[in-house]
Parts: sequence; C-alpha cells; structure tokens
Amino acid sequence: MEKIHATTILAVLHNGQLAIGGDGQATMGNYVAKSNVRKIRKLADGKILAGFAGSTADAFTLIERFEEKLNSYGGNMKRAAIELAKDWRMDRFLRRLEAMMITASKDEILILSGTGDVLEPDHQVAAIGSGAMYAQSAALALKKHATHLSAEEIVRESLNIAADICIYTNHNLVIEKL
Repeated sequence: MEKIHATTILAVLHNGQLAIGGDGQATMGNYVAKSNVRKIRKLADGKILAGFAGSTADAFTLIERFEEKLNSYGGNMKRAAIELAKDWRMDRFLRRLEAMMITASKDEILILSGTGDVLEPDHQVAAIGSGAMYAQSAALALKKHATHLSAEEIVRESLNIAADICIYTNHNLVIEKL
C-alpha cells in the first residue's frame, strides 16, 4: 500500500515578521488523495508555528512529540527541537518516521529531520517537501529584491510559484503569521 505524502512548507522571517505556509496537497503514488490538508499548526498558545512534510501519520506523531517537548522545556523552541531530534534519532519507533518539520517563533526558524538534524537556515528562509527548492528560491529572490513585501506576501507568492512548477504542490494555501 502506498503512503500518503508530498507537500511544500515554507517559512520566512522578514522585517521582523514571521510567516509559515503550506499547500494542501497530499498524494498517494501518482494521484492526488486530498487537496486541502492543513499542514501548519499553532503551538505553545500561538507563540510557535510548525509545519510538516512527509507521511501524514508520521508528521502528526512528530507534532505531538514536539508539543510534549515544548511543554517539558517551558516553551523553549530550540531546546525542545534538539531533544526531539535526539529522541527521533535514537528511538526505534521514531527512527522509522518519514517526515520533516519546520518550527518557527518570532525570532528564529528551525528545520528538524529524522537524522538528528536541527538546522537554522541561512537568510531566515526554510523550506521542506516536494516543492521546497522552488519555494525557497522564489522566497530568497523576493526577500532580496522586493524588500517592501511582508513575510506573509513572500510566503504566499513563493508557494504559488512552487505550485505552478511542482506537480506535488497545489494552490490551496494555509499561511499563519506571528
């Protein structure tokens, strides 16, 4: 049985604003299984945003574990991310999960992977998923050459560009901002 996956998640910190967005597409093999999946979550009473890409059930498991870590570490996003990454790499169950996450606060963006990575992206732009490189390229260009745009506008336009190019990304966008 094929797994449901594929998406594009993009986070941008620009001019003191943070926005994170994702498309709504979930694919199973080579067809669209659902077109309006919500892959962005507000955590820690709305102070932290998280987006996920990969197998949907695996991503939900990671979001739940991340939220537990946030609670354990008093809302400290970086500490919670590092502790989740350690567990993810060491735990036999978690190690099999096929997903990635972006977590973001007003001050920083982190990318979490199952190999134990917790990365702070260059230029305060992070992207994961099938259309990640399209969205990230567009966001970097807009951030550099259209500095008057808000973080939300950069995320929206970049995800739309990715959706025009990537067959695993659609135009049903969900964008949250801090």
